Amino acid sequence: MNEQMVERQPTLNPASSDAPRPTTTRMFESDLIERFSRIHPATPFVAWIPVALFFFGRALLRPEPSILGAVGLFAGGVLSWTLAEYVLHRFVFHWVNETSWGKRIHFVLHGVHHDYPSDKDRLVMPLGASIPLGIIFYAIFRALFGPVSCEPFFAGFIVGYLGYDGTHYAIHHFNQRTRLGRYIKRHHMLHHHADHDGGFGVSTPLWDFVFRTVPQAGKKRAQRLRAERAA
Repeated sequence: MNEQMVERQPTLNPASSDAPRPTTTRMFESDLIERFSRIHPATPFVAWIPVALFFFGRALLRPEPSILGAVGLFAGGVLSWTLAEYVLHRFVFHWVNETSWGKRIHFVLHGVHHDYPSDKDRLVMPLGASIPLGIIFYAIFRALFGPVSCEPFFAGFIVGYLGYDGTHYAIHHFNQRTRLGRYIKRHHMLHHHADHDGGFGVSTPLWDFVFRTVPQAGKKRAQRLRAERAA
């Protein structure tokens, strides 16, 4: 990355200032890169739904795999996305390095969302990130399953990804009226405000249960109290 990220302004302290906390920040000096760091929430759906339809439709028109097999591969792709979502969120987006370049990379990848969680232009993945990731995952699936079986699997993977983007946007910008919606929102809000070391699943908490990273409501406060006692 050649462009230097614009240094952030200090976070306002609501206890010491009546000024409202800003909901967004500029990330890059370059106007062009800054523009492409923002994305309308509908853009991933416009870009990726045709790709998913193409691959799944072609799979259904082929004699192999069977329709049932194609549906099974599609479902496997959706499930595979939920695991990829968890792994990316936990080990890539929350990767921390205390060097200046490490902090910069973390902020660009994910830190900006934690600092400005209500920024509606940065709640879904920009195409500049999702397209290269899509190509990489497609190549992996093709190598694993072959050129035919990988297509319905990849279509399901795309639908899983779109479910993640849509869920993430809805969590931050809409009231949840169903019990499931409220549970998923609470799960993600605990990750934001109480336990950064848990709650890495966004579209589903499944893998947090599997890997024992369900977010704890009082964890951040408990850590602060321990630090104060040790000081």
